[in-house]
Amino acid sequence: MNVKMEKPEINMVKLEITVDAKNFSEALKKSYNKNVKKFNVPGFRKGKTPIGILKQYYGIEVLYEDAINFCCEDTYPKAIDENNLEVVDYPEIDIVQIEEGKDFIYTAKVVVKPEVKLGEYKGLEIKKPKYEIDEEEVQKQLKAMQEKNARLEVKEEGKVEDGNIAVIDFKGFIDGEVFEGGEGKEYPLEIGSGTFIGDFEQQLIGTAVGESKNINVNFPENYGNEDLNGKPTTFEVMVNEIKVKELPNLDDEFAKEVSEFDTLEELTKDIAKKLAEDNELKEKREFEEAVVEAVCANATIDIPEVMIKKEIDQMMKDLEMRLQYQGLDLETYYSYTNNTEQKMRDFMKENAEKKVKTDLVLQKISEVEKTEATEEEIREKAMEVATQYGDKEIEKTAELIVNAQGELLKSDVIIAKTLDFIVKSSKVIEE
Repeated sequence: MNVKMEKPEINMVKLEITVDAKNFSEALKKSYNKNVKKFNVPGFRKGKTPIGILKQYYGIEVLYEDAINFCCEDTYPKAIDENNLEVVDYPEIDIVQIEEGKDFIYTAKVVVKPEVKLGEYKGLEIKKPKYEIDEEEVQKQLKAMQEKNARLEVKEEGKVEDGNIAVIDFKGFIDGEVFEGGEGKEYPLEIGSGTFIGDFEQQLIGTAVGESKNINVNFPENYGNEDLNGKPTTFEVMVNEIKVKELPNLDDEFAKEVSEFDTLEELTKDIAKKLAEDNELKEKREFEEAVVEAVCANATIDIPEVMIKKEIDQMMKDLEMRLQYQGLDLETYYSYTNNTEQKMRDFMKENAEKKVKTDLVLQKISEVEKTEATEEEIREKAMEVATQYGDKEIEKTAELIVNAQGELLKSDVIIAKTLDFIVKSSKVIEE
């Protein structure tokens, strides 16, 4: 095998690969052995036609396709390895010369991993955000706990008021016809919650138990259902019951009932502590993102479009998997969100490009800094993944993960260590 390489354009290599006549002849014999049973030649049993007779009857060209495949499968990977190329796509194969008794020559044009020119990535001065505990947020969480533990009491007299729970039967009509999903019975609707469209809830205020009412509203233009978007709708509503929330007092007894603490003061301090911990994590995450963004901004890369496309493909697969867990498919999701596949791909492109660039930059830094992953670190990563699976036999699962995805785990560990390295080397500027 002889290989010539040229670079016709950025991130692209063209290999001219020559397979000597002897090896091409062997590939033709393999092709003959694979295909001989497909051909019928008078005077010979199926599969027993000699190669010479087969060539006379059908022509040697009938064996070329598989012979080409055999040659390419054998020589292309070797050519890639010998030239230390990191390809990111399938090659475009063109035949230069193919003839029995002569060398087989073909070209393989393929996109390769782009060159990364690093700028400054150590000792960068980066602002670190600071989030203070918001007393309003503490009270908001206490209020949510209070709402969660509220008792519902039947309102014996009076009419629907803001904040009440109206238990209703309803039926929706568009152009005089009941529409799909527009009916409900004994539905507990909290007035003022914004659960129903438009001012549906406000129109119920003042209605008594046993009273029916027609409510006219319009569906939003971007409701997510083409049959309903922007349509005027009439609902026939019957109020069956009215309930009011009885909120528990925010006191020590409340704290004992809803938590492990004996006093409201202790519960309030614990909420504040958890909010502070959340703030610290948020500060850390945003600082890391700022460091990576600065490092990437200092780097120069011409990213091949195919790498961005592949990242978008992966993002689409991830979306589809998440939807499946929710019992949805992509078409239903597109209908709900007034979207299309192309709109989603266009929306994802910026993030995909950012992800590809970040990965390439971190990989380059790991090479420059000679960052390695130990077997113990790889095993710890596998244990972490196994724990996420919720499997009881974590160690056994981790071992299987290492065997199946060892290189991927190694890459993840190296990237994580590289990220940690550039973050620790940065100089923090407090906001």
